[in-house]
Amino acid sequence: MAIASNLGFPRIGANRELKWAVESYWAGKSSAADLQATAAAIRKANWLFQSKAGISHIPSGDFSFYDQVLDTTAMVGAVPERYGHDGEEVGLDLYFAMARGTTGPDGVGAMEMTKWFDTNYHYIVPEFTAGQSFSLSSTKPVDQFLEAQALGIHTRPVLVGPVTYLLLGKMQEEGTDPLSLLESLLPVYEDVLKRLAEAGAEWVQMDEPALGLTLTDTQRAAFGRAYARLAPCAPTLKLLVAVYFSDLRENMRTALALPVAGLHVDLVRGPDQLGELIQKLGPEKFLSLGVVDGRNVWRTNLANAIAPVDKAAKALGTDRILVAPSCSLLHSPVDLALESELDDQMRSWMAFATQKVVEVATIARAVNGEKKAFAKELTSNAKAMADRATSKRIHSKEVKARITAVTPQMYDRKSPFDRRKQAQHDALRLPDFPTTTIGSFPQTPQIRKARADHRKGAIDDARYQGFLREEIAEAVRFQEQVGLDVLVHGEAERNDMVEYFGEQMAGYTHSRNGWVQSYGSRCVKPPIIFGDVSRPAPMTVEWSTYAQSLTAKPMKGMLTGPVTMLQWSFVRDDQPRSETCKQLALAIRDEVVDLEKAGIRIIQIDEPALREGLPLRREDWAAYLEWAVDCFRLSAAGVEDRTQIHTHMCYAEFNDIIQAIADLDADVISIESSRSNMELLQAFGDFRYPNEIGPGVYDIHSPRVADEPEMERLLDKALEVIPGPQLWVNPDCGLKTRKWEEVKPSLEHLVAAAKALRAKA
Repeated sequence: MAIASNLGFPRIGANRELKWAVESYWAGKSSAADLQATAAAIRKANWLFQSKAGISHIPSGDFSFYDQVLDTTAMVGAVPERYGHDGEEVGLDLYFAMARGTTGPDGVGAMEMTKWFDTNYHYIVPEFTAGQSFSLSSTKPVDQFLEAQALGIHTRPVLVGPVTYLLLGKMQEEGTDPLSLLESLLPVYEDVLKRLAEAGAEWVQMDEPALGLTLTDTQRAAFGRAYARLAPCAPTLKLLVAVYFSDLRENMRTALALPVAGLHVDLVRGPDQLGELIQKLGPEKFLSLGVVDGRNVWRTNLANAIAPVDKAAKALGTDRILVAPSCSLLHSPVDLALESELDDQMRSWMAFATQKVVEVATIARAVNGEKKAFAKELTSNAKAMADRATSKRIHSKEVKARITAVTPQMYDRKSPFDRRKQAQHDALRLPDFPTTTIGSFPQTPQIRKARADHRKGAIDDARYQGFLREEIAEAVRFQEQVGLDVLVHGEAERNDMVEYFGEQMAGYTHSRNGWVQSYGSRCVKPPIIFGDVSRPAPMTVEWSTYAQSLTAKPMKGMLTGPVTMLQWSFVRDDQPRSETCKQLALAIRDEVVDLEKAGIRIIQIDEPALREGLPLRREDWAAYLEWAVDCFRLSAAGVEDRTQIHTHMCYAEFNDIIQAIADLDADVISIESSRSNMELLQAFGDFRYPNEIGPGVYDIHSPRVADEPEMERLLDKALEVIPGPQLWVNPDCGLKTRKWEEVKPSLEHLVAAAKALRAKA
């Protein structure tokens, strides 16, 4: 019989219980025991639901207090020296210190953070040193397996595979290869697998998404070395190597040669690989087929999903087939049943993690010969698929006509950067090393309460608008008081940098509880692009012009760029993403032009997701970067030379796309660089980036208040690679998640550091 399986389930809880419990613990309002109790309740609910839904291979160890890569760092004892790890078990406080840093006179910075492959999920980057030793410092995989077993549920433990783990990390010594540590790392994995076998585990899922990357021969060989040791270390265990987010291509030979019991592949991202897999799999290996999209909200076309599973089952036998989502359901909202505001038709097109689990079980049962038992579900599904394909809500003749009318000239500013730069400097009269922030200020409890009260009707529009004006005025007063050169209005009116704009665009819809984890306790609620996108009316002009009326200093208009709007939304899957992105670009272009007409002289079009959107395969990069860069340029190029266009990027490796960043032709780019100690800035220096740049000198993802000398040191490092006339001074990202008691001293130190730099220049 084909086996219904799952690779991972959302860990935040149906109502974000984990977020509130973690933040309460951080604030000292609850104990470690309270936090552990909440976590145990979430795990129990997840396991019981999946069991009841008909999943046979239920994951354990997929739960995390922060992220699964940090969990692996704790498991193998790869704690950086600055945290004072004594080799004992990594407890909660040390674990959170690595993720967030610590405060106080002896505070230490957090570890670097970056994106998990091409998702908007973040992980804490492991730090390695040459000759590093590893030791078992957390038994979480075994503990959670036993916890489920005590509930009567036999799970499939999940581990981040050793090769992917090393490839995700960074060596502190330049020019050294993290894979040189593989042999010293493997004994910890062997120990964990033996303990799982002794605890009674039958299968263990080894997540190796790096097998979907463009790899060198050395990297491919590392997989063979790793599993030649791991596979026989616990003979009773069956290892399932899971590859997702891409197809295998030239790595298929490596994957199939691994001495493991099974291989999971992503047929959503790589449907064409199935035929070769069936042909080359061999006589014993299990094949796990990811046929339900784990990264989107659309209902699975069951007929289309059953067909490849049937094909594989006929060739290999049903008893060697596992049915699964394409990847962990971590990237999906928890439960569509919690949605009360989506209309019936829209709901009929969607499935969240809970519904996707049921889809997996249904597909497995259908392949096992139970199609008649599920005839009603299959008919209902087919009807929903047909309804979505033909709905008049999706297609707009006006939007399609406008796309057709785009000309090559619309992608270019009127003049090259050198000429624009002079016009902007003449208009803005900014000092050397101008200071600014990335856009948002703290979203205080008062702001969140007012927004919630307004949504519920507890306060009317006039009262809410007045409240927002007071918040904006206070933000402007603070910025003038602290001495920033380019101000922002603080975004008090915005719930999220993507959702806010999606709420005002045609072609979008929105959930009330469609939360997904971004990092740690940070959850986002991506809007949903279901149809052709346009901007019916100005979205930000009123707030930006009001803020500008309060100050003589330049006020930045703050927008989210088309690529990030695409990447951080759940996107329609019935047309190329490039087409949807171009629609978004035209909508943003309208807003940029209206801001300029209203007197806003600096406009920031954030694109933090540009690097994130890169396909995993290098051979696919050029096509993506061409349309992504074109969409940004289309959004930005409608203004005069004197209007300064900024963009912002964060938590990404820039070396790979530095030419594309230059091709964006933004006048100023701000980037995250404080956690990497300005390491990420090196790419801009090596490339001789021609435009202006603001490297972040204040890590906003940590509660630490960086002092002025630390910021001066970072700026001095920046000047080693960026000429002074090109340099701006700013935090590394928006400040909405921080508290005012952290933000105020940090920005005072930032301004003081810029003034010190001017004095030395």
